[in-house]
Amino acid sequence: MKLGDTGESRRQIQVMANLLGANDVQAEVNRRHFHRHNCLAVNIIGSPGAGKTTLLERTLTALAADCRIAVIEGDIYTSKDAERIARLDIPVIQVNTGGGCHLDSQMVGKVLPQFTWPGPELLIIENVGNLVCPADFDLGEALKIVVLSVVEGDDKPAKYPVIFRNSQAVVLNKMDLLPFTETDLAAMKRDIFAINPEIVVFEVSCRTGEGLAVWQDWLRQLIRKYQGGAVFPSS
Repeated sequence: MKLGDTGESRRQIQVMANLLGANDVQAEVNRRHFHRHNCLAVNIIGSPGAGKTTLLERTLTALAADCRIAVIEGDIYTSKDAERIARLDIPVIQVNTGGGCHLDSQMVGKVLPQFTWPGPELLIIENVGNLVCPADFDLGEALKIVVLSVVEGDDKPAKYPVIFRNSQAVVLNKMDLLPFTETDLAAMKRDIFAINPEIVVFEVSCRTGEGLAVWQDWLRQLIRKYQGGAVFPSS
């Protein structure tokens, strides 16, 4: 039977359904853990080079005085990003997928005992650099946030709609480079809101600091709301 045959297609769909089902079970275990310890978990997703880790460095530095923070760093190989976060004196655990294109809930659940609980009020999970696979895998987080560099082009939201549909915010990074690109910012934002009218969009530059204060204040408000018992869409 060829790969495109109906029988093989059905088998692939069933395997994927089973995989996602098992993932969702563990995601609920993770979510109950976060609720029990009053920890807001945020899943950060974006392409390689979008500036996810740099955004984390700027954000963690600003928020560390306000709340207890921990980070899970997802990558295929190396601990380079975790080492950058560790230099900020923030508790961080590296998870390497060994070739997998995304984190799953079991990977996250396995490392949670390595943190001290009750501990972080904010747990940031930086997913593997990818706009496709991480969109479908619930990690037990309260919300997903997309980091999208404007140098990637204005076509990305239309080409990868699932992650924008499943996220509560988009951080448009590297705004200082916008004049040197052919990116149509208005078209990019129009596509984002067409996919998800409720999404929040932040325009920032981690290099210059533009827009970071607004983004950081929004996160502070989310932490306060969660501490006050608010329930977020992914919760």
